[in-house]
Amino acid sequence: MKEIIDFLMSARIMELATDPRVLFATAVVFVIAVLLRWKYVLLFLFGVGGILAVVRYTNPGAGTGPDDQQMVFFVGGVLVIAVVLIYFLFIKGD
Repeated sequence: MKEIIDFLMSARIMELATDPRVLFATAVVFVIAVLLRWKYVLLFLFGVGGILAVVRYTNPGAGTGPDDQQMVFFVGGVLVIAVVLIYFLFIKGD
C-alpha cells in the first residue's frame, strides 16, 4: 500500500494518464460500469477523459505562451463536455 501512495504522490496528472497500470485499471472500471449500468461512474470517466483529452490537445504547457486559437479550443472543448454532462445528469431522465 505504501508503494501505491508513493507512486501517486510523485506522479503528475499527464504521467498518470499515460501509465499502463492506470489505463488498465480505468478500462476495467469502464467495463464493469458498462456491464452494471453505473451511469454516474461512466459520466465521471467521460468527464475526466474528456478534460484530459482537451488539455493534451491544446497543450497549454508548450512554452509558447497563451494563444487565442488554443484558448478557443480549450474553452469550446470544456463547454462541450459540460453540456453533455449536464444533459445526462439533469435533463435526460432514466
